[in-house]
Amino acid sequence: MTTDGPDMSAWPRFDFAAPVPAADELGAVHFIAIGGSGMSGVARMFLERGIPVSGSDRADSATLRMLEGEGARVEIGHDPANLHLVGAETVIVSSAISESNPELAAARAAGLRVLHRSQGIAALLSGRDAIAIAGANGKTTTSAMVTFALRAVGLDPGYVIGAPLAGTGVSAESGAPGSPMVIEADESDGSFLVYRPQIAVVTNVQPDHLDFYGDVESVERAYAAFAATIAIGGLLVTNADDPGAARLAAHARREGIRVLTWGTDGEKPEADAADAADVVLSDLATEGMNTCATLTFTTNVGQVAAGESVQLRLPVPGLHSLHNGTAAVLAAVAGLRLPLAPVLAGLAAFPGAHRRFELVGEAGGVEVVDDYAHNAPKVTAVVEAARSAAHGRRLVIAFQPHLFSRTRDFAPGFAAGLAAADVLLLLPVYGAREQQEQYPDVTSALLAELVTAHGSGTQVHLAADVASSPYQLASLVRAGDLVVTVGAGDITTVGPQLLQLIGEGRA
Repeated sequence: MTTDGPDMSAWPRFDFAAPVPAADELGAVHFIAIGGSGMSGVARMFLERGIPVSGSDRADSATLRMLEGEGARVEIGHDPANLHLVGAETVIVSSAISESNPELAAARAAGLRVLHRSQGIAALLSGRDAIAIAGANGKTTTSAMVTFALRAVGLDPGYVIGAPLAGTGVSAESGAPGSPMVIEADESDGSFLVYRPQIAVVTNVQPDHLDFYGDVESVERAYAAFAATIAIGGLLVTNADDPGAARLAAHARREGIRVLTWGTDGEKPEADAADAADVVLSDLATEGMNTCATLTFTTNVGQVAAGESVQLRLPVPGLHSLHNGTAAVLAAVAGLRLPLAPVLAGLAAFPGAHRRFELVGEAGGVEVVDDYAHNAPKVTAVVEAARSAAHGRRLVIAFQPHLFSRTRDFAPGFAAGLAAADVLLLLPVYGAREQQEQYPDVTSALLAELVTAHGSGTQVHLAADVASSPYQLASLVRAGDLVVTVGAGDITTVGPQLLQLIGEGRA
């Protein structure tokens, strides 16, 4: 692992290394694009603190009306006048808001404090232990698992997660004053450097967001910088089976950071035998929607003695879920010194998170699941989990690639994972911030060719657009199929429409 720190010029708009004032010192706060799932949860937490909140968004929504009902002043459309709704002293934005936004431009011209969303979250952490979960894959589910495990022990943690928590229906809550705060820490824009957590979990360190970082070395430098933000005396929990995470663990130890790891074989790649994983997973098994493994502690971890073995059982599919669950166990038991038994019992009843292998419904003998996976390892893990959950049934995958650059850079990896499906429907690439004109040769047909070349016998189909996809799927499915819609774009609308068509007898 390179160790000379990240190139901070990669974050020209926000200084994530700078101290953040406490929330009570920010004055009235204005949120640009307050209706988004990430921003609305943070805005609600500021409202709960009694801080005046205003916000704007380009379109009306139920979320805006809900925030208005809770005391926020909201307006439709972006206008500099919106900064005066509550006399904003601080403006909070996400990386998606460009500097040309009229409200942001006016705020900068007026000398108002401008914070990134992550800095707004950090402002809420005063007096609380932060548990920050980062990684290319699994951080949303792991964050939800940690939150649920803490609740099972009787705590009332705050949390800010990238998807609504099943059972609450929201992605952020303040929790009890002074309780731990669980944060899904986003590495995609470098903002995970801001939290200064007592406990940091890194699920894996893999090449992703290369449109931002440029190369793998810069990605690893950013994770090293993230580990360096852990509070003195804090803990890094990471994955011994992942080569990038193993290098991170070795680097963090050299820097004097306390590190605990989990792994399936007891040895970290590229590490000495003395660096065996602190929790070893064995007897991993999956059946349908359930998974289980034996966890053996090789060192004293919290209140658990070295040599003790326990069963981890999860009501979610995929062997990767067991890695996420073990990370949650270590964060709770080692980081917060919570008792092991109730943590395991809580995880055994884990209800899941929105768009993480989430059951959409069933109609005509066809079961539909939706998942947010959008990079190659995530897609591969979801397809493997779906194959297990299908339990002999035919597996139909509808995949919407996310970003032209990601599709181009990782096409072979996507194809290898998708080739495990019986039937594959490829939607057009969801460009998000990228334009097709920049990548004229990158289309879903590229993935179709690579999947076909695998020779797995997968039936590959191309969809013209999102709108026609439910009808095309309806023509492909039959009773007994498991259908999984996969992607970070608007493919999440396809599953409900497919079920409606089946219910109407149009399949």
